[in-house]
Amino acid sequence: MLERWIERLGENGTLAVGALLIGLLFGFMAQRSRFCLRSAVIEFARNQMGGKLTVWLFAFATAVGATQLLAWAGLFDAGNARQIAARGSLSGAAVGGALFGVGMILARGCSSRLLVLAAQGNLRSLLSGLVFAVTAQAALTGALSPLRLAISEWWTIEGGPPRDLIARTGIGHGGAVLFAGVWLLAAIVWARRQRVPVWGWAGAIGVGLAIAAAWWFTYAVSTVAFDPHPIQALSFTGPSAELLNRVLFVSDKPLNFDLGLVPGVFLGSFLAALLFGELRLEGFQGGAGMPRYIVGAMCMGFGGMLAGGCAVGAGLSGAAVFTATAWVTLVAMWGAAAVTDRLVDQRPAGPLDQAVPGSRSFIAGSGI
Repeated sequence: MLERWIERLGENGTLAVGALLIGLLFGFMAQRSRFCLRSAVIEFARNQMGGKLTVWLFAFATAVGATQLLAWAGLFDAGNARQIAARGSLSGAAVGGALFGVGMILARGCSSRLLVLAAQGNLRSLLSGLVFAVTAQAALTGALSPLRLAISEWWTIEGGPPRDLIARTGIGHGGAVLFAGVWLLAAIVWARRQRVPVWGWAGAIGVGLAIAAAWWFTYAVSTVAFDPHPIQALSFTGPSAELLNRVLFVSDKPLNFDLGLVPGVFLGSFLAALLFGELRLEGFQGGAGMPRYIVGAMCMGFGGMLAGGCAVGAGLSGAAVFTATAWVTLVAMWGAAAVTDRLVDQRPAGPLDQAVPGSRSFIAGSGI
């Protein structure tokens, strides 16, 4: 089947169309489930179990379990993926993950959540997403690139087995599937106790399946394509910077997976909001709250590029293949986000908080 797609669309076109379709699935399911790492961290940090942590666990366990099932069945191999094969940075993962965690609290949503909210008319998220993309591009090739490279060199780890936690621990793909199954069972139990609605757990499972689908699809294309193509899954830091660069500058670079992903997620989220009557324009009331969003988006843009992944790129995609740097990033995100929430959002309300409607309360994972 892939060969027919490649014959009609070419290798790069096939990757772009596949990313568009997978992005549609992710965007639709993320919008319906209110999938959001920030909301999960807030619930955990405040000991308020309202279902958002359970939604995240469904997505996490599904992404890990489905990806490792594919690997166990011989349908996928992450050995040549950049997250495993290339040299990584533990210092970049720790510092970048912490910055991203701070940023998603300040911007009231991680990068994927900002994209989902922007698609349903949230102009605050649209502004934050643009700042995020500009900062990510600056960290990749612009003024912030020297700082990113310097921090990345503080503590590195070689690619291959040293970076592969499945190889280092010896648990094998079967052990990784069992690990995911334990968390999936926990999510099912908590979902029943918390009466998580159907779209909550079903949408989150769809998010996790989109991660596994991206890993399988890019691997499958790489095995039949004539030219080399990277094996990758979903992430929003690099693709956002890539899309912004192509919008601003004429490029002769061919289509790729990243270029189809962001529009696909945006369209999927838009369709979900349209079908369920949730399209509405939302903006800032006054300008007092804008600095918080802008600073948060800048922290996420630089942190995500430094860490080599965002809340989805490291938190789901990287964790699903058990790369060491992704797990360091994920732990740093959780820790820094919990501390930031306590220092910033659990203090008595001030003028900045009053300028943003709903900022003192958690509103259904909306990431406002």
